[in-house]
Amino acid sequence: MQTTLLMCIGNRDGGDDSLGPYIADKMNKEQTNDLIIDCGTTPENYTALVKQKKPDTLILIDAAEMNQPPGTTRIIPKEKIGTMHISTHGIPLSILISYLEREVDHIIIIGIQPKQMSGPLSTVVKKSADQLIELLKKHTYEKIPPL
Repeated sequence: MQTTLLMCIGNRDGGDDSLGPYIADKMNKEQTNDLIIDCGTTPENYTALVKQKKPDTLILIDAAEMNQPPGTTRIIPKEKIGTMHISTHGIPLSILISYLEREVDHIIIIGIQPKQMSGPLSTVVKKSADQLIELLKKHTYEKIPPL
C-alpha cells in the first residue's frame, strides 16, 4: 500500500501561518491511512520520523509568500523554494528538502498565500485550507496548479 506522510508546518499564533497546524488538526480527526504531523515551526525535528516511516510520498504544507492573491494554493516546484519566502521557521525549507530527498522519492510542497501573519487564521485562507483538506483526503493534490 502506498504511504503518504504530511508535514504541516506553521505557528499556531501566527495568523495565516497557523494553516499547517489547522490542517493537521482537521486531518487527524478524519479516518485516513496517511500519517499527519503538526510540525509547528520546527519541521527539521521530524526528519528522524520521516526516515523511520519511509513514506512513498511526503507532502509539506506551509504558508508561502508567492505574490499571489490571499488564499491561493499552489504546488511549489523545488527549484522555486530558494527564491521565495516560506514562513518563519528555523532552517530554510530548501535545506530541509535537500536532506529529505535522500529518504523519500516523491516530495510535494504545497503553499497557501497568506493574507495576515498575526491574529487569527483569515477567512480566505481557512477556506483554502478546507479545500486543500478535501484534495488531500482524496489524494487528488495533482489538481493543484504549480506556481
